[in-house]
Amino acid sequence: MPAESKMATLFQKWNPYLAMILLQFGYAGMNIITKLSLNGGMSHYVLVVYRHAFATVSIAPFALIFEWKTRPKMTFWIFTQIFVLGLLGPVIDQNLYYAGLKYTSPTFSCAMSNILPAMTFVMAVFCRMERIDIKKVRSQAKVAGTVVTVSGAMVMTLYKGPLVDILRVHSSTVPTAAAAALADKNWFKGSIFLIIATWSWAALFIIQAYTLKRYTAQLSLTTLICLLGTIQSIAVTFVMEHDLSKWKIGWDVNLFAAAYAGIVTSSIAYYVQGLVINRKGPVFASAFSPLMMIIVAVMGAFILAEKIFLGGIIGAVLIVVGLYSVLWGKHKETDDQQFCMEVVDEMDLEKEKGKETYKLQELMHV
Repeated sequence: MPAESKMATLFQKWNPYLAMILLQFGYAGMNIITKLSLNGGMSHYVLVVYRHAFATVSIAPFALIFEWKTRPKMTFWIFTQIFVLGLLGPVIDQNLYYAGLKYTSPTFSCAMSNILPAMTFVMAVFCRMERIDIKKVRSQAKVAGTVVTVSGAMVMTLYKGPLVDILRVHSSTVPTAAAAALADKNWFKGSIFLIIATWSWAALFIIQAYTLKRYTAQLSLTTLICLLGTIQSIAVTFVMEHDLSKWKIGWDVNLFAAAYAGIVTSSIAYYVQGLVINRKGPVFASAFSPLMMIIVAVMGAFILAEKIFLGGIIGAVLIVVGLYSVLWGKHKETDDQQFCMEVVDEMDLEKEKGKETYKLQELMHV
């Protein structure tokens, strides 16, 4: 094989990995910028609306230009699936994630997002997209990893623990007992919001995988998810936010947070995520979130002077250990499937060679 072909093959093989790593940097930036916006008084309901409006406007032209000939026919069942995707992603996931981010911290929110692969795996098993053979080590690893990941999430939710002052940054004010109790209550409430948001995100992965099999125009699918999500978010915001002044947005961090989140982590992320899911499956696509947690922890410590607690560290370690146990099991399963496919291909090739030899012998006899 020529060197150029080898390089092209290698690049194609590593494309999904590179794409998901770059997405984690995009998500990390979104967490920090959004936290600044929410701390400044921005309504997360309004932020979700603006975010997906930006996403729709930014990706719609590409869908119209590149997929106007190849776009599949829209059916009622496909539209229903896209409507549900818009509800799960832009409305439920984003609103609850932003609420959880507001009540906790960027690093904590990212750490809780690491239960996504475990939730995705459980849902995939129920939907028969993943198989479990408990006699095999790879299945045992996936099940054990799921249990450990969920345990880590429970530790982070139920146990806050003492402050771990890594950078030796001391606050100039000491919170009162009432303020500390309120903070703990908000922390627990934020944790619950984040768990539900992650469940919604996992459900989006599963349904998106099904929808992509029937509606293969990925740019158009992303545009429709963002558009329907924007419309649904507007309805939710009018119900939840009665103060019309909350809709006002200027040339400030609020506008930047909405534009950044909409363009980078909605339109681009949904599209790239769809490509990776279509090629590697939903579990693989959800596997890179620990990288986002590390990036956000570093950025949050320097930009937001973020506080990190012992319970968060213990829970995050458990989540990452469980996550990579799931991933190891998934990797071994993929290797076994690929090996079986190669064996089948070789058998088919031998059969074809045998047929050709038989025909040649017949011709020689004639």
